[in-house]
Amino acid sequence: MKFSVFQVSRKGGRQLNEDRMGYSYTRSSGILLLADGMGGHPEGEVAAQLALQAMSALYQKQATPVIEDVTAFLTSAIMAAHRQIIKYAIEKGMLDTPRTTVVAAVVQNGTASWVHCGDSRLYLVRKGQLVVRTRDHSYLEQPPKGHTPTRRAEHTNRNILFTCLGSPAKPLFDIAGPVALQQGDKLMLCSDGLWGTLSDDEIVEQLDAGVVGETVPAMVDKALQRAGATSDNVTVIALEWETPDAPAPSDNDDTTVKIEDSVYTSTVQSGGLDADEDELDDAAIERSIAEINEAIRRSAAKRR
Repeated sequence: MKFSVFQVSRKGGRQLNEDRMGYSYTRSSGILLLADGMGGHPEGEVAAQLALQAMSALYQKQATPVIEDVTAFLTSAIMAAHRQIIKYAIEKGMLDTPRTTVVAAVVQNGTASWVHCGDSRLYLVRKGQLVVRTRDHSYLEQPPKGHTPTRRAEHTNRNILFTCLGSPAKPLFDIAGPVALQQGDKLMLCSDGLWGTLSDDEIVEQLDAGVVGETVPAMVDKALQRAGATSDNVTVIALEWETPDAPAPSDNDDTTVKIEDSVYTSTVQSGGLDADEDELDDAAIERSIAEINEAIRRSAAKRR
């Protein structure tokens, strides 16, 4: 398996960078991960980091060297991330939970599959054409029932997300794939700091302009310059796929063909699932959420 990958995260005009990204791979499989901690809630950067660590740790357990059931893995991984954030909030006695969006893609057997929750996006670009772009879990892109397309723009909360990881409600998420990859395909994950400033057409044009190690930093710089002092965090991780008969990889490429089956490599900061993570099932999450909501109720009653 051969690919070129480039990742970059910039703080922009914010005091804190709450985005996190990374990738992990074995001889025959790889996973790209990106999370955007949500402002307006405490410790968004912690939620984003916990999400990446939980998903990467589960990948390490199951990629031996490939994931046997990618759909099941993506479902388990995103729920494991959600549970870790809820557990963190309970252990810290927090009245509000840290929250984050997430998007992750598994690449193996010449295909890509992905999961996303929130408005961090995945783009798949092929020969200058947009093949896939995830649809945000927002009122703008997925209006509530009863809102017709013409009424969608009138919705007062159209930019508000209706799901994320770490919220009291069970997260909603979408899984797609597998999609067969072709030589030169560009697979990109990004936070809203990029797509909120650059249009889809601009993103496609930029990605198609050259190798990801050159186009991605140029695209991030363009987004930061256009947004100016009000720029959000801008984070991107992009992969360029190479087929087995492609020319020898450059110094910036990751080639997994020489890796032994038991070896696992990751750029995600160390950390993983707690030993008792499996015990934190849906019933435990509901109990934890009830405790948080009760604490919020008591706090509000005291203020009155």
